[in-house]
Amino acid sequence: MESSSSGLRGDVRTHPSPRMAQEQHRPSPDTHPTRASSAVQPDQVRLLLDSCKEAKKFAYCPYSNFPVGAALLTWDGKIFLGCNIENASYPMGICAERTAIQKAVSEGYRKFRAIAISSNKQETCIVPCGACRQVLREFGKHWDLYLTKSDGTYIVKTLEELLPYSFGPEDLQMS
Repeated sequence: MESSSSGLRGDVRTHPSPRMAQEQHRPSPDTHPTRASSAVQPDQVRLLLDSCKEAKKFAYCPYSNFPVGAALLTWDGKIFLGCNIENASYPMGICAERTAIQKAVSEGYRKFRAIAISSNKQETCIVPCGACRQVLREFGKHWDLYLTKSDGTYIVKTLEELLPYSFGPEDLQMS
């Protein structure tokens, strides 16, 4: 049940935690809308939100004690999970969002619809760091990010909203 019925971007929504769906919605591979938001089905949103919470359980964060989980949805409906993995040499750690992207790319995926991110933050929604935003940007700017609070509420933003005037692969194309 949603706490907002308007469905406008950025609305805060509440997501109850139903059982994980057994099957994922798999649209036709030639479905490739300009805006990712038109492609993410409600059952996929539920699955993403549940999956990012599950991924958070695997976080290795002995130094910050700040677990983060991410669930990345590919164009063909596959979901890749990621969690933050810290290291005693702090710069060597990696965020949940980049873990999910690297897993997907290492298996041949390059087109994404959405990513959901979960943490234990209570007052505000979790947002990707600048490095993660740039890595996500490598694969497009018109896909959705579901940014959650620990109580299950979330907001939806596009990557373009979080990283306006961004630099991407098309900027390296020679005219």
